[in-house]
Amino acid sequence: MSLPPSPTQHPETTIEVLRTTTAQTVVTATLPTIRMALSPPARPVPAGDTGLEIAKFLIEDGVITDEQLAYATRVRTKLSSERPLLSILNEIGYVSLDQQRTVLRNHRVSVRIGALLVELGHLRGQDLRAALALQRESGSSKKLGDILLENHFIEENKLIEVLADQLGFPQIVPDLGDIDRKLLDRANPNWYLQRHFVPIRPEGDKILVAFADPLDQRARQDAARLFGPDLVPLIASKRNIREVLETYKRHSQNLVTPVVQVDETSHVVELVHNLLLDAMNARASDIHVEPMKNDVRIRFRCDGVLSVYKTVEKKLGPALSNRIKILAKADIAERRRHQDGHISFEDPKTGRQIDIRASIYITVYGEKAVLRLLRKAQLVPMDQIGMFPRTLSRFCDDALDLPSGITLITGPTGTGKTTTLYSCVNYLNSIDRCITTVEDPVEYIIEGIAQCSLNPKIDITFETTLPHILRQDPDVIVLGEIRDRFSADAAIQAALTGHKVLTTFHTEDTIGGLLRLMNMNIETFLISSTVVSVLAQRLLRRVCPHCAESYQPNSTELQRLGYRRQDLENTTFRQGRGCSVCRHTGYQGRVGVFELLVLNVMVKDAIIQKCTSHEIRRISLETSSMVTLLEDGLLKASRGETTLTEVFRYLPRLDKPRPLLDLKRLVGIS
Repeated sequence: MSLPPSPTQHPETTIEVLRTTTAQTVVTATLPTIRMALSPPARPVPAGDTGLEIAKFLIEDGVITDEQLAYATRVRTKLSSERPLLSILNEIGYVSLDQQRTVLRNHRVSVRIGALLVELGHLRGQDLRAALALQRESGSSKKLGDILLENHFIEENKLIEVLADQLGFPQIVPDLGDIDRKLLDRANPNWYLQRHFVPIRPEGDKILVAFADPLDQRARQDAARLFGPDLVPLIASKRNIREVLETYKRHSQNLVTPVVQVDETSHVVELVHNLLLDAMNARASDIHVEPMKNDVRIRFRCDGVLSVYKTVEKKLGPALSNRIKILAKADIAERRRHQDGHISFEDPKTGRQIDIRASIYITVYGEKAVLRLLRKAQLVPMDQIGMFPRTLSRFCDDALDLPSGITLITGPTGTGKTTTLYSCVNYLNSIDRCITTVEDPVEYIIEGIAQCSLNPKIDITFETTLPHILRQDPDVIVLGEIRDRFSADAAIQAALTGHKVLTTFHTEDTIGGLLRLMNMNIETFLISSTVVSVLAQRLLRRVCPHCAESYQPNSTELQRLGYRRQDLENTTFRQGRGCSVCRHTGYQGRVGVFELLVLNVMVKDAIIQKCTSHEIRRISLETSSMVTLLEDGLLKASRGETTLTEVFRYLPRLDKPRPLLDLKRLVGIS
């Protein structure tokens, strides 16, 4: 018997290619291993082997054979990216969707919800591992389904959809008017609430019961003791079950007078106070308070990524919004217009203080609040900011040490531009230089320089301040940000009169900074005469040092980079497994990624001739030793500082990166 060609010779081999080979053949030596894996385990099956749980049922029901499973398992190991075993069995043609549903419904009592979600592609393996770790930390007191929902690894409606479609539990939205009160009166409403189920009505000789989790054996047994063994389990959301039972409780109490509402003021005050404290402790940069259709969602942005902090009842939304507006000194009576405000918050226990910028935005579901936590900008020495040695040397020698010209620091909001700007100012600060700044606001006070914080209320604006700067006899002028044509013209004029100008700009990359100046109708000869360098930057999440483990990029990632396996010699790619220190994200802190363009004669000529961005970029790469954001991020990933996932997700990919050896030479590392 001939064996299928080994896909190890072709990493990019797909299932389609493998399927054209002799699919029924398999190495006989692997069969005992597969059978051993399918035997009842002495301990829970690891998250990485979840597919074997469902495969066991497929073999028991005669849908597939041991040989077919062994072949699918071998195909899985040869694929360029990780795929669920059930998906491979479906794609090869061993298991149809109808057969899959039939088997799952026959064995639904034994199916583990985590394994099912992973195999169906609704949950990542690493998320399941994180949820299991959280379950162990809680002492196994919580069910896995509750942990998945609480930590927003999966939405409740998606979970219900999977249980309804794959396991055959009919879905229902219970309504008190459709419920048989005689059945409901058999137990106390609080008893139903604790077990998250509610009886619906008799149907023939069976009783329909809606469960939040039909796979919960304890709830099923309690329902069977109360209503008999002939039950038809339905599935409904916890929220709907809770609302029906709460309504039933109010009706059963025969309340004639309106229910006395509990004063929620103290609760909301405490909620907002704890919200700000937790955001400070989590080192969040932003807090999002978002009214939804049925509740209010609160999210934190930590290390540049939004994650859910908690959800609160919809009825608390207006009170929550009012409390934030009171702290921000905004108008609580105004609910039709957007508002801004400022909060000075202090932790009474520790004395920690923080300034918060509040933005109130009107949406169809109410007022959304975004709170930006304005931490003091860190004064980081230039050699610790994260630039590679040769990039740092060129930035200092060919930009900061020049007596005049504009140095632009560009990037989207929240990419560390202000931190880099202060590092540059600190580098230039000396007894023989006069440095004057215009900032909104001043985020870090540096001894020995003149810093001005804008205040529109007393007419200290950009327009009124800039004319006075030149009268202060400055050597270096720092503009917090180029916002419009007026501030761009001011920077140009200051550079033309022999001053050094440092400023920030919101653009995607270095070439984008030059193009945006052109788009502001600044003459190209003025841009080429005054701009000496553009530094673009991003912040990528850093691999958590507590749970980092080595890994090798798969063939899909290599294909996106245009690399071969041998091109990655002497690299140490790492990724975080997830631990309690990093909140099971695999990341802790952030690392800077930089793209430095020093304008030489050829780049300046391209600007004057109004060449396309592609042409300017090509000239910059060939003549100015520029390393792109993607290439700098790739180098940092190859050193284990961040991951390729972060690189692909956040960095612009305009061209294929150059070989790693060439990049290492350009940035001065071995």
